[in-house]
Amino acid sequence: MSSSAFAAPSQRQRTTLAWVVALGAAALTFDGYDLVVYGTVVSGLLRDPSQIGQLDPATAGALGSYALIGVMVGALASGAIGDFVGRRKVMLLALAWFSVGMAATALTTSVTLFGAFRFFTGIGVGALVATAGAIVAEFAPKNRRNLCNALVYSGVPAGGVLASLLALGFGNGLDWRPLFWIGAVPLVTILPLALAKLPESPMWLLSRGRREEAEELSRRTGVVLPETDPTPAATRADGAPRERAGFAGLATRRFALPTALLGLMSFAGLLLTYGLNTWLPEIMGQYGFGKAYSLTFLLVLNAAAIVGGLVAAATVDRTGPKRIIAGTFALAALALVLLTFHMPFAVLLTAVGVAGVGTIGTQVLVYGFVSNFYTTPTRAAGVAWCAGFGRLGGILGPLAGGLLLSAGVTGQAAFWIFAVVALLGAVVTALVPRPAAHEETLGAAPTHDGEAEPALR
Repeated sequence: MSSSAFAAPSQRQRTTLAWVVALGAAALTFDGYDLVVYGTVVSGLLRDPSQIGQLDPATAGALGSYALIGVMVGALASGAIGDFVGRRKVMLLALAWFSVGMAATALTTSVTLFGAFRFFTGIGVGALVATAGAIVAEFAPKNRRNLCNALVYSGVPAGGVLASLLALGFGNGLDWRPLFWIGAVPLVTILPLALAKLPESPMWLLSRGRREEAEELSRRTGVVLPETDPTPAATRADGAPRERAGFAGLATRRFALPTALLGLMSFAGLLLTYGLNTWLPEIMGQYGFGKAYSLTFLLVLNAAAIVGGLVAAATVDRTGPKRIIAGTFALAALALVLLTFHMPFAVLLTAVGVAGVGTIGTQVLVYGFVSNFYTTPTRAAGVAWCAGFGRLGGILGPLAGGLLLSAGVTGQAAFWIFAVVALLGAVVTALVPRPAAHEETLGAAPTHDGEAEPALR
């Protein structure tokens, strides 16, 4: 590994990283907004058939899942092409795609069109969520990658906070169309900035054998390239086969088992994230809380996830993610069980906040774990797999919640089911093997003897 791997970043590199992190966080804020805003309006749509038509809880749950099916499609599609066409192109297309989808959704007047445009929007969301971690991991210093990923992916719960606050301002979510128009704002704000300020990843150019372009971009961005070419296709100069790129690389002996376990981690995290974001207001309404109070619970769930996720990410860069993620999953299980008891309002808010840290905050950490686990030629595919397969859990969360409520199952039972999922997430996390060493020493941190050790324990 280059001796500069742990050198202090230059001013140019810090500026480039600041733009990459800021643009990624801003984009994912609107991604989080898009996926949470439905939970803020679903109660109003259930009670007012004049908006998009007659809804029952099962149909409403299905509508919540359509966007997540789109996210899965978009994530997997971006993984199939992101390691071959580049990170920047995928991010720019995804920004435009989901903005147009949000605007189109705001114009719908039927359940069918509403569901179709939620699916369309989800494709753009999935592509962006899957690509953001890959590009940030390739610009961040090696011993700060988890924190930088957490800063970017904290945009998702920040979007949930924004959706909750705006829903409170728009008739507690009853005036839903302006809420969806707001989701189209990135088309005229973030996208133009990204066109001007978001560079391609020099590490990705190097992985495709485009060393001259990578070196030129390295000079402009300040990103330090390794002394050896980590990944072009075909064979290396010494005749040895080069590492497979994309999803083919995930199917190798080196990555197959970890990829399956990381996908299951994301499955559990996203089932909890979107199950709670979609149905928490409705469940708390069963406990006797009015609409405004129920949206407050949603606000606390996401706000606590931001703070808790960032604090945990700072710890992860020192201790490794496995123990932290397993611990936050277990913390979520405990908090969800506590929500089944009738407790004072302040105590319930605290439990909801802890649940937010252990569910949404945990998913923020999972993305950082995955981004740093893979090498450059497999990173976009690895993050895409995590985001895409995990979306099966995200799809199941809203759908299962709707089916349970339609069947007359109480909110108390739903919380118990979510708690079991959180415990299973902790178990799967503990089973993820330590990554094999590779040229980039991803997520590495210097040890006491000066050697680099992957911070993925």
